[in-house]
Amino acid sequence: MSLRTLQFSNIIDLSHPIDANIPLWPGDPAVLFDDVASIAKDGYFLRSFQIGEHSGTHMNAPASFFEDGMTIDGYSSQQLTPEAVVIDVSVQAQELPDYAVTIEDLHHWEQNHGVIPAGCVVLFYTGYQHYWKTPERFFNMDAQGVMRFPGLAAETARFLLEKRKVSGFGIDTHGVDPGASAEHQVNRLTLAQSGIVLECLTNLDRLPPRGVTLMIGLLRLRGGSGSPVSVLALIP
Repeated sequence: MSLRTLQFSNIIDLSHPIDANIPLWPGDPAVLFDDVASIAKDGYFLRSFQIGEHSGTHMNAPASFFEDGMTIDGYSSQQLTPEAVVIDVSVQAQELPDYAVTIEDLHHWEQNHGVIPAGCVVLFYTGYQHYWKTPERFFNMDAQGVMRFPGLAAETARFLLEKRKVSGFGIDTHGVDPGASAEHQVNRLTLAQSGIVLECLTNLDRLPPRGVTLMIGLLRLRGGSGSPVSVLALIP
């Protein structure tokens, strides 16, 4: 195993704070906080909380789509400290709400920044991070109840996984698959090889196109389908 020496000039938090008002996927459990102890009564403050495994800024595990898939506690420390590149598709996403990132978008990025490196996590900035505090806009559900937010086309994910050998994806929407997708193909393709899937990221517009290192802090929920995460970006 090769070791990397990290030199960074800034650290940017890519995770949303969690409270009871965060956007929740339809059917997910509510976020609840209950006071257990108070300083006035007990001498210290303590709360209990309830949250779904795929709520807030979170990471999916293979078990979320595959019956015998690895659970969230199976990821290694090495997997949780990947290099990352950032691809800005916010203009396309504003023009077409359920935009699916294309292979052409990747080629355009590579023309300006070089070949996407093997082993990295590819982050996609759609601009939807700015709608986090307005859940209706964040999910952008149409009259038929179909969510209309951007994600990756399945062929784009397959190209990155097979031709560029990336380790996974992250995005500032509630899914690496477009909201209208019922098959969750990008999730399935990525998690079939125990890759990284990060959703509901923020501050992606503050990152450079390449050179970023991620530090993904998850809850090692034994048997978990996923986990809320704290994701830090180390900037050269």
